[in-house]
Amino acid sequence: MDSGDSVFTVRELAKYLRMKPLTIYKHASSGKLPGFKVGSHWRFKKKTINSWIEAQETTGQKKSN
Repeated sequence: MDSGDSVFTVRELAKYLRMKPLTIYKHASSGKLPGFKVGSHWRFKKKTINSWIEAQETTGQKKSN
């Protein structure tokens, strides 16, 4: 598995995005963050998160114009 296919836990994603883990849980549960559950634990593909970040940047640029 290369780094693009790696999977984050909630804590790892919180550190990566510089957010609190509770915020990650809330956004994942509400569908604002793309993720999936393995049992009762949230997981997030790095590749999907990076694509989501790019989409957020694009959306933010459109709103500010």
